[in-house]
Amino acid sequence: MRNLHVGVYFVSGGQYEKVLEFIATAKSEGATILSGGDRPKHLTTGFFVEPTIITDVTTSMQIWREEVFGPVLCVKTFGTEDEAIELANDTHYGLGAAVISNDLERCDRVTKAFRAGIVWINCSQPCFCQAPWGGIKRSGFGRELGEWGLENYLSVKQVTQYITDEPWGWYQSPAKL
Repeated sequence: MRNLHVGVYFVSGGQYEKVLEFIATAKSEGATILSGGDRPKHLTTGFFVEPTIITDVTTSMQIWREEVFGPVLCVKTFGTEDEAIELANDTHYGLGAAVISNDLERCDRVTKAFRAGIVWINCSQPCFCQAPWGGIKRSGFGRELGEWGLENYLSVKQVTQYITDEPWGWYQSPAKL
């Protein structure tokens, strides 16, 4: 069996450097890099970062508070359903969230409590072009896909034309104006 080396490629050196800086800052703030966190050893050129799992994260850390846009997963434990909801909603962003549970009543409660534009239950990130795609809070810049996505390109205007010479309310007849 061959070893499979996985890495995510970035289209710019700038984004590559940002992701590595996020990881380094998390480590300097006391988080643990459980897996990944660097360029794959077999790749000496290009902008590749190994998928990274970070533990021992606190809610005050940069890695928890900001969007990384890289192959980085922060793991944070919780004790109760309410605590999980509070952790998930304690963000300036709100594009997507997921609930994984065999308890469908819990899935329903948590889905309703999450402040996110998209919530997946027992799956993650399927996308259907007929359904709206978009978030809330700082991730809330309209919707894409489906009929909702078309609304971002439309500007609705009401035009009313009065077509009689008869006075209407306090308006004078158009012919007298």
